[in-house]
Amino acid sequence: MKISIIGQGYVGLNLAMAIPKDHQVIGFDVNSELVSRLASGQSHIEGIPSTFVATKFAEGSYFPTSDPTFLEGSEIIVIAVPTPLDVNRRPDLSFVESACRTIAAGMHSNVLIINESTSFPGTLRNLIKPLIEKNSSLESSYAFAVSPERVDPGNKIWNLFNTPRLYSGLTLEASQRTQDFYGSFCENLQEVSSPEVAESAKLFENTFRQVNIALVNEFAQIANAIGISVYETLDAANTKPYGFMKFLPSAGVGGHCIPVDPSYLSATALELGIPARFIDLANETNLNMTNYVISRILQDNPPSLKDKQIQVIGVSYKPDVSDTRETPAGRLIDGLRALGAEVNWHDPLVKNWRGEDSTSLGGSEIAIIVTKHKIISENDILGSAAYIFDTTGSLEGVHSL
Repeated sequence: MKISIIGQGYVGLNLAMAIPKDHQVIGFDVNSELVSRLASGQSHIEGIPSTFVATKFAEGSYFPTSDPTFLEGSEIIVIAVPTPLDVNRRPDLSFVESACRTIAAGMHSNVLIINESTSFPGTLRNLIKPLIEKNSSLESSYAFAVSPERVDPGNKIWNLFNTPRLYSGLTLEASQRTQDFYGSFCENLQEVSSPEVAESAKLFENTFRQVNIALVNEFAQIANAIGISVYETLDAANTKPYGFMKFLPSAGVGGHCIPVDPSYLSATALELGIPARFIDLANETNLNMTNYVISRILQDNPPSLKDKQIQVIGVSYKPDVSDTRETPAGRLIDGLRALGAEVNWHDPLVKNWRGEDSTSLGGSEIAIIVTKHKIISENDILGSAAYIFDTTGSLEGVHSL
């Protein structure tokens, strides 16, 4: 079977590598430089060895390309493109729309189109299907289904094979073909009654996490004002064997899901005339955590941070990965620089980011831990500056949330 995947990022490449080698997989991406690296056997995703990509390419089961004509003859086409927020933090579906036009230009009849990109409830039915059919030169029916991605970069336990996969087609035939496809390499499939249920479930999963992270971030501020440890208090609450789920405070949220997906759900609610107060407040609270961290550091280092040498340690959005999407480190650095501080950053996994290079650990007056990678020695961090503020709560004997 010939299967094409639109988008070769964290979602698309993981899927391409998981599909059994008896299928031919076309990995389409508009980034020609990325395609060239993949064709030479270079992986850009943690957890996917370059040797694995090279082997799949050499054996002919995987072919990366930026040429849409290679999509022709596909029996299944999966949309796995980004669904980010724009500069005003509003949902941006331009990548999905572009993928639909690409598919329509070279699609043959009876192809199954599956959307894995996270988006509004109704995206498959009301945007993807009409847009493809409108731009297709073929007068035929196509099958449409959705199966929202659940990729968690760096997770050593839950992966594409064993994480339960939701799916639903617009027709019974589409659902059955989707089940047959994912069932060839996924252990647990969960069919739901409509694509809108699957789309909504994905949004709510990460909205749940966003809201609870915001709650614990707000509580961290309350605990500090009371004069107690937020971490000890959370540990105490976590002794309750039912009705409580422990979340930890942080400098904010990052990644491709938690800072983004709730905004898609909030936008849907707004269109329906339903206020999404919890969601919007959670977004605001988590975005403002960097301002709170700066206020705490300024309180401990009066009267000003102007000309202070500050180093941010760890700029990826989570430990032990190099992914910097929506990382709170960016807002923190920008806020510190706006106050006149001299800021550099250290991250051995990221190395280059926003046109800057990672600096050697140490040599600053103030160090702020945003992300604690295992590769960074705690002793080296403790010796890196006279004043250390830890937003992760992982080091003892330093200032923290």
